[in-house]
Amino acid sequence: LSSCSVTSISLLFKFTVQPLSHSLFPSLLSPLTLLVLLDTTTVLGELDWKTYPVNGWDAITEMDEQNRPIHTFQVCHVMEPNQNNWLRSGWIQRQAAQRVYVELRFTLRDCNSIPWVSGTCKETFNLFYLQTEGPLPAVDTIAADESFTQTDLGDRVLRLNTEVREVGPVTQKGFYLAFQDVGACIALVSVKVFYKRCPSTLRNLAAFPDTVPHMDSSSLVEVRGACVENAEERDTPKLYCGADGDWLVPLGRCVCSIGHEEMDGFCPGKK
Repeated sequence: LSSCSVTSISLLFKFTVQPLSHSLFPSLLSPLTLLVLLDTTTVLGELDWKTYPVNGWDAITEMDEQNRPIHTFQVCHVMEPNQNNWLRSGWIQRQAAQRVYVELRFTLRDCNSIPWVSGTCKETFNLFYLQTEGPLPAVDTIAADESFTQTDLGDRVLRLNTEVREVGPVTQKGFYLAFQDVGACIALVSVKVFYKRCPSTLRNLAAFPDTVPHMDSSSLVEVRGACVENAEERDTPKLYCGADGDWLVPLGRCVCSIGHEEMDGFCPGKK
């Protein structure tokens, strides 16, 4: 994508995006197992995402009741054939991630509810990623579970879709996301990018550190634990970190040293 500015366009529909809240849209993210690399709902300044061509995706920023910005991107060129409109994120640092996940929340217009668009209107869009110094592999074609019609638009009832796609393996320092519209009526409400980890834990008087799953989602990461203070190995303590951030298959254990007794997973006191 070439660098270009965002300009306003006239859409076939206008609507008000309600402020996102955890009560309305419960997040798929857990603060322990998932680490967020990007969340457009928490960005206070401009996103500075790029569009190509300039009359493709339209960037709209509104303020919620706490005066926080809501960043959305809309496109609705359904009357003209052969659409190829691109939206590109800023550079996202991957940190310790080997595979990342992209959570998209969006609305999509039902083509059957728009007159005179037979053959030109689409109900999907494409998600790509580009690693620094790498090619541009496609992640997936995104389709909506629910689309809204003209009646829904009049009633201000917009069906919000949530889709999660896996990206990777990622091996460079960072990457971009790109969204390709080929002729749909879409409002991209939020984008979250995150990766999974097995959080630090205590098992059988042994401490295990934060661990990121392997690039190969089918393989487990073997992690050796360290006995807590005043404890010693009876059998080598081990856990296995799974692809979803879950600790699996505990093996071995530590025991409290002579003169100490176990209490709440530690060996603090004298007998």
